[in-house]
Amino acid sequence: MIELFLQYLVAGLTYGTIYAIVGIGFNIIYNTTGIINFAQGEFVMLGGMTAVSLYAFLPLPLAILGAVIITMAVGGLIEMVFIRWLVKPSVLRMIIITIGISILVREAGLVLWGEGVRSLPYFTGDEISALELGGVRVSPQVIWSLGVCAVVVVLLNLFFKFTMLGREMRACAANRDAATLCGIPTRNMITLSFVLSAGIGALAGCVVSPITQTQYAIGSGLAIKGFTVAILGGLGNSMAAVAAGFILGILESFSIWVMPTAYKDAISISILLAMLFLRPSGLFGNREAFKLKDF
Repeated sequence: MIELFLQYLVAGLTYGTIYAIVGIGFNIIYNTTGIINFAQGEFVMLGGMTAVSLYAFLPLPLAILGAVIITMAVGGLIEMVFIRWLVKPSVLRMIIITIGISILVREAGLVLWGEGVRSLPYFTGDEISALELGGVRVSPQVIWSLGVCAVVVVLLNLFFKFTMLGREMRACAANRDAATLCGIPTRNMITLSFVLSAGIGALAGCVVSPITQTQYAIGSGLAIKGFTVAILGGLGNSMAAVAAGFILGILESFSIWVMPTAYKDAISISILLAMLFLRPSGLFGNREAFKLKDF
């Protein structure tokens, strides 16, 4: 029983990692722009699928680096083509636009890669060489996933606290009009937020690809999970998104004990609806932080 419990716990942490990183991507864009980007899950798909394609003729590290760079370029292009020209759009309009972008990217993925399921090889070792921890077999790729999540969180905190670009992005989040008066190129900061968010999503897609595999249609589900995590942790709070991601992943994993696997996705929807009704500011947020910003 203990071994089964630990196995579900490890599985929950594994899926929680990718939910957390998608939630962080939501928060990066929201903090700078006030936009809820429902195309965030597509960045994960693009990263994983692009890396698989590049791996056919490049070493694995270069394939991952190339996939991240290409996805970052796509993120910047999306902002410049679909977002930059808008003048104070409503929240509903932005939600519809980002959902439309998600559909376009997903269909482009179908054209490029077809319906097949693909994956990268394990970064180190393989499933056979799984680590034994307390009687539980832990894939080495799970360690990679947790490590990458931790590194992303630390680097983002250092970036926003100690770099000029990070401080300028925080200034845009606090008061965009005041930031503009101070000479900060707010439009460029918005583009940078999309680029950063796309890069982080692509990296997540590469890291979890050997475990979960990847396919053109995974983005929509991840967007819902990432949005749930962002709301659960408190919209705009990236550190809380990590905790919320692990909570959601663990709840989904243990739900298999009491209900069929097919109902697993209902957990995230139920949590999302409950949070929106009972505490829309999230577990670790406040009501003031939850107020949607003007674009």
